[in-house]
Amino acid sequence: MGTQKKIAILLLIIILFGLIFFVFNGIFLGDSSGSNILVCAVDESENRPGMGAVDMAYLISTTGGNNTPIYPSGMVHPTASEPAEAQAEGAGSQLLLHDSLWNNDTKQGAQYAKEIVEYNTNQSVGPVILINTKALDAIIQAASPLEYNGQVVNASGIDLIREDQVQGASRGDAVLSFADALINATHNPMKLIKMAGAASSQYFQGNLRIYF
Repeated sequence: MGTQKKIAILLLIIILFGLIFFVFNGIFLGDSSGSNILVCAVDESENRPGMGAVDMAYLISTTGGNNTPIYPSGMVHPTASEPAEAQAEGAGSQLLLHDSLWNNDTKQGAQYAKEIVEYNTNQSVGPVILINTKALDAIIQAASPLEYNGQVVNASGIDLIREDQVQGASRGDAVLSFADALINATHNPMKLIKMAGAASSQYFQGNLRIYF
């Protein structure tokens, strides 16, 4: 999969969970007013002991401010070191955001991700949310069929992004259009219940994790 398509898909994950976060705000997080929530999109297909690789992240403002995309490339921890295995493969000495979830201690990894983003952006971070592609697929399935560009469609996020790219839409427009389709799905009470159920199920399966 090309780098641009991979980034588009992972950005979709983050925008999607930004929506699901507000659905679950009262259940999981309580009142987080004034906090930035760091949402990390995790690629579980990368071979490592922990949850996976952070290929994209997003800072979500709960005060109505701008949401900030976080591109992990080059973002490092001020003091923590890269795993020895990664250094043996050519990584530098400082822990990359991409590798913050390398080990099995996912809670510590989430803390590393928080510290890396704070260090590199000068923005404070409250809760950290991790979501992998399995959780994304489950939530999309719960929302199907989706109304998209005036048509009712059954498709994955990858299918919709590729279709828009074929038609000349920019990567960002394609992702945001699909996010709009998911938001529209929440206006249907039955779909909202299904999406909430899918997110809850993925939470308890460990494909979606929340750390304070």
